[in-house]
Amino acid sequence: MWRALTRLPRDGRDTLFLLAVITWVALPLIQQVPLWCSLMGAAVILWRGSLAWRALPLPGTAWRLGLLALAVAATWMSYRTLLGRDAGVTLVVVLLTLKTLELRARRDAFVVFFLSFFLMLTQFFYSQSLLTATAMLLALWGLLTALVNAHMPVGKPPLWQAARMAGQMTLLGAPIMLVLFMLFPRLAPLWGLPGDAMTGRSGLSASMSVGNIASLALDDSVAMRLRFTGQQPEPTQMYFRGPVLTQFDGKRWTAMPWPDADLHPMPTQLVVQGEPLNYQITLEPNQQPWLLTLDATPQPPKVPGSTPRMTHDLQWVLTRPVTELLRYEATSYTRYLADVDAPRTQLRPNLRLPLGFNPRTQAWAQELQQSHPDPAARVQAVLQHLRTGDYLYTLEPGLYGRDSADEFWFDRKLGFCEHIAAAFVIVMRASGIPARVVTGYQGGERNTLDNFWTVRQSDAHAWAEVWLAGRGWVRVDPTAAVAPGRTGSLQRLQTPRGALTSALLGSVSPAFALNMRAAWDAVNNRWNQWVLNYTQQRQLDLLKNLGFESPGWEDLLYILWSIVVVASLASAAWSAWERQRQDPWLRLLVRARKAFAHAKLQLPPQSTPRQLIELWRQHPSLQARYPQLRTWLLQLEALRYSQPKPQQAASFKQQCHALGRQLKRMGR
Repeated sequence: MWRALTRLPRDGRDTLFLLAVITWVALPLIQQVPLWCSLMGAAVILWRGSLAWRALPLPGTAWRLGLLALAVAATWMSYRTLLGRDAGVTLVVVLLTLKTLELRARRDAFVVFFLSFFLMLTQFFYSQSLLTATAMLLALWGLLTALVNAHMPVGKPPLWQAARMAGQMTLLGAPIMLVLFMLFPRLAPLWGLPGDAMTGRSGLSASMSVGNIASLALDDSVAMRLRFTGQQPEPTQMYFRGPVLTQFDGKRWTAMPWPDADLHPMPTQLVVQGEPLNYQITLEPNQQPWLLTLDATPQPPKVPGSTPRMTHDLQWVLTRPVTELLRYEATSYTRYLADVDAPRTQLRPNLRLPLGFNPRTQAWAQELQQSHPDPAARVQAVLQHLRTGDYLYTLEPGLYGRDSADEFWFDRKLGFCEHIAAAFVIVMRASGIPARVVTGYQGGERNTLDNFWTVRQSDAHAWAEVWLAGRGWVRVDPTAAVAPGRTGSLQRLQTPRGALTSALLGSVSPAFALNMRAAWDAVNNRWNQWVLNYTQQRQLDLLKNLGFESPGWEDLLYILWSIVVVASLASAAWSAWERQRQDPWLRLLVRARKAFAHAKLQLPPQSTPRQLIELWRQHPSLQARYPQLRTWLLQLEALRYSQPKPQQAASFKQQCHALGRQLKRMGR
């Protein structure tokens, strides 16, 4: 195989190498693009590789146009649009592979390289982990190697030569890349990651539609990392508050709008008790404005460059979505009283239910109200009903109909936290108890290697809050009544493994897998803390350390521009110096020409040693001043054009130095 590969003509070899690099660039996107896209891309790459291997002609225009129309139609069918992040990335993958079918001229190659570099960048739409960065660094090296190889002279230069040159170029460009990374202003609209509305996995969301999802796929990606600086909370206390959903239209739960007047610091009656919990959070970009904090956080979290504000229902929000890694500090209290003296008018939105929905649940709630007049006892009665009613916590509850609470309480008895919390709040409101749904995250994993807690998207959770006289808003987690392990010992349901995952991980010890995951999380966390979390504030802190009193992004541009000017001047000086020091033989010839110029002789342009010898012979004055110049010029000519003698030990450079010393002695 290898021998046949080395015998291929250069065109075939280079094409196969480029196809291999393209495959490496597109491979991590298999999980992000539809299955048809992966299969089509693989088939086209194999087809193009087969044509290159057998030196066959490329397919005609009809084939290419037909495949293009098929790909565009399939993309539309998959996403119902050709715009957006996921649809756009799918189209780029297909277009790149199809473009290889018309790889004939240099301009076609440039389009392939351009699309490949762009596709490489799209990987970071989905992941900015250290693993992704390493894979894309290798992809960059491969693309540069293919690009350098395409510009190498005719013949069949070895690929390792292009790879070495590409590596040198990467290393030479590394300082420039580092300076740009450190100083290029991070303007929020340009530095964010595009989102996509076509997702349906676990995670933070501004709304909640119960019943539309037949099965929930757990997203195991990291939502945030945090580290406590003192006391560690109990697992049952780790509720990170996100969107509070008060409005319900029968199908969808949403948050109350936030008028400007509602966003004052401490708009609610909040009394905290006990010891504070101090911690630092690194929040992954989620395109949402909520700052996740433990219940309850009375003071604004310390966010560089922003002032968070609290809504009347204890949510901490920013005025903009979180589009980049965000690190902030917060102080929370797990014991608190909220809105104990809230007026009835303030609680009224938390009693509303849409008319005509869930009649059986409303009838049952009225029975509960009569049999348990005390609201606190009514709450406990419903929780006891969940514990003893054969309800099941599952990721595959199936599709629910119009009256989702009725189906949950009386028919299916299946659901994950959203079903359970929503059904609980509906029965509370129907029985006269103000209640609301709170979403966010619950729990996390503590990494014993670096003492960081990792909260994943699979830790996304929904619970309820009820208002009780004399106690204010009280958290009630009805999911804990159905599955105590979900909140007590942080047990999580697992999405069934696929065939490939089972084959790869089936023989691996679970303990070993957990340890490896913890080690990788610790390394990845360092990457996040030091590289991805290099925000504009840290840029400005760097300028402060350099002596700027009140630095801004204009100062960043000024320093960046100054460095670019200095680097350009240094590069020009280095190029001039390099030009002078290259080819010592040519420098000796220039020195010989200067000797003739001093004798005021007219030299032919680009005169050779042989022409100088003829001039020397025609002018007796020169023979008198430089009697050994003819011999020296013959030696200079022989050094360049004669075959080196086998016993000659001195290198070309050393012989040039020796001739230079002879010429210097002749001029004395």
